[in-house]
Amino acid sequence: MIENVPFFCAGLLVIIGLVVIVTKKDLIKMVMGLALVEAGVNLLLVATGYISGGVAPIFTNAPSTDMVMPTVQAMTLTNIVIGIATTALLLSFVLVIYKKYGTRDVTEMRRLKE
Repeated sequence: MIENVPFFCAGLLVIIGLVVIVTKKDLIKMVMGLALVEAGVNLLLVATGYISGGVAPIFTNAPSTDMVMPTVQAMTLTNIVIGIATTALLLSFVLVIYKKYGTRDVTEMRRLKE
């Protein structure tokens, strides 16, 4: 039961992030929701590659043959870098939108369009 806690937490982070993206009208909060989804995916990837009692695959004289999976660790690092770049790009879009419309509220922007 205790070994399933990281998977539960990852799913909870993804669900909370999706709820924030769908329900909030502020663009900054929507970007924060996307960051929560990314954190949940990263936790899921790390939890998938974890082996209890495993050692890092960089050791050559490992006492055990059980090693954690290096593929998911590399995928998680790549996902972190892509997530930072995506968040920075989205925040710059929010800044440009705020300068143009004077608001971060999505409903206000829709009214200004008409």
